[in-house]
Amino acid sequence: MHHPENKKSSEASVLDQDILLVEYPVMEHFYTIQGEGYHTGKAAYFIRTGGCDVKCWWCDVKDSWDAEKHPLIAVGDLVEAARSSGAPFVVITGGEPLMHDLEPLSLALKNAGMSVHIETSGSSPVSGHLDWVTLSPKRFKKPVDEIYACVDELKVVVLTKKDLAWAGQEAAKCRKGTILLLQPEWDTPESMPLIVDYVKNNPGWGISLQTHKFLGVR
Repeated sequence: MHHPENKKSSEASVLDQDILLVEYPVMEHFYTIQGEGYHTGKAAYFIRTGGCDVKCWWCDVKDSWDAEKHPLIAVGDLVEAARSSGAPFVVITGGEPLMHDLEPLSLALKNAGMSVHIETSGSSPVSGHLDWVTLSPKRFKKPVDEIYACVDELKVVVLTKKDLAWAGQEAAKCRKGTILLLQPEWDTPESMPLIVDYVKNNPGWGISLQTHKFLGVR
């Protein structure tokens, strides 16, 4: 994968104490099951940062939008919670997590032996030591150009046919081998037959479902 280079552990150890004191606005962090995308069904620790500059009207975590509503939590506390959960990887999400410099948090998580995943709209510059990048672009807030070289998984939420056309345009910008997924918006059931027909006609794409909602977990 083409991601920012990880710093050597010897270099990171010098930075540990300062890194662990860095704080982020966090709406919630918890151990759960990844419900969407390529890693669906796997145990994961979620860190949901506060702050969003995209603000999809269908968003199911609108409380995350205002960063000032959420407490500042130190990297050290977040890493300890994630490490002690036993989760094999951490998903940094939001809100829009790339509104924050993820270098300190991601480096500390990796030093603790965890893989770092992110789900982002790509609206802000890429930062951090990331093992898996899920890009979920929005038509009304286009991603920054630099993100396409980092994407492992393109996941497009679909409401109408316009989103399918957008998905094709975004896929053309991603590097070869990127996993392509379409996801119906939960409260727009009419999007499902559109997606099914599209995938049947474009078998390079797959379907992502919000299985955590079926399972009754957050």
